[in-house]
Amino acid sequence: MVLGKIGFDMAKKIKVGVIGTGMIANHAHLPGYFSIPDEVEVVWLCDKKADRLAENATKWGVSKTTENYHDLLNDPEIDAVSVATPNLEHMQMTVDALKAGKHVLCEKPLSMNADQSKAMCRAAKESGKVLQVGLQYRFCGPGMFMKDYIANGHMGDIYYGRAQAMRRRGVPGWGVFTNKEKQGGGPLIDIGVHILDFTLHLMGYPKPVAATGKTWDMLGKNPKITNFMGDYDRSTFTVEDMAVGMIRFEDGQMVLLESSFMANIEQEFFKTTLMGTKSGAEVCPGFSEDPIVIFSERDKQVFNERPVNIPDVKSSHVKEVQEFVRTIREGGESLVPGEHGLILNAIFDAVYKSSETGQEERIDLSY
Repeated sequence: MVLGKIGFDMAKKIKVGVIGTGMIANHAHLPGYFSIPDEVEVVWLCDKKADRLAENATKWGVSKTTENYHDLLNDPEIDAVSVATPNLEHMQMTVDALKAGKHVLCEKPLSMNADQSKAMCRAAKESGKVLQVGLQYRFCGPGMFMKDYIANGHMGDIYYGRAQAMRRRGVPGWGVFTNKEKQGGGPLIDIGVHILDFTLHLMGYPKPVAATGKTWDMLGKNPKITNFMGDYDRSTFTVEDMAVGMIRFEDGQMVLLESSFMANIEQEFFKTTLMGTKSGAEVCPGFSEDPIVIFSERDKQVFNERPVNIPDVKSSHVKEVQEFVRTIREGGESLVPGEHGLILNAIFDAVYKSSETGQEERIDLSY
């Protein structure tokens, strides 16, 4: 028997249960697990919707199904679970899974707010199990290229970043994306979470200390405005349609965050701008024909450079699941630990509060 660093039998398949069988489970979690069949066996699927559960059990060939997630947590053979449910359910399901001795891959955002994320991080620390957040963009080709480029010192000290996730008419017209009580927020917590995580990842995840911000909901509530992602009830729109935040960090860095479902702009974009003492860069971690432009100077000559050897990553979703499995096998901390999810939630809390108070709000990460 060959054991990993945390005592996991390397010859044994990791047995997994997936809670929630909606779009993100089918697009990310399940394809990720099934990409490494020699290492993982998906044993359980769980969903409150019986018809969707049955359909996905047949689709993926999973024999054990339940509408009660405690059934799979009570199975002693299960090593790990994916929590791929709406945001409102993340905290309790994750805490219960960790207390049951399971490793957890929780879809983004980690939770509805910082207090919930703190409870999740405490449970992970007490259990000694892996808690990873579903933030896949850091595993994309441009992300991998830039991480190496920065690690090799080519940008110097990065002191300023701009994180932008901007849609022109992109309110998700399904699910609970327009319901603050069930979602926690609008574009800030749904797509802003991705671009802010990507930006902080490239900056080395500096510790935030305070943020100011402002949110608006005027366009999202307007029934006369079209939407490219399906119609929705404008009278029940309770999230923001746009948010802006300025974040201060412990070592002097600052990041400007902009995120919208609806904004009167030419076209939607999803990018990070970084400014360092040696060079700067614009990076598009999503689909883009021009994903990286680097701004540098040598011998008093300035250059706009576009790398040609960006790693070709077929699916960053699959890569994030493979990283989760690798961490369970080899031990150590995940590359996307629960604490990073906590940092993001704490920043969002400060931006939302600042929008109400009109003042800069402090950020507390202690748990």
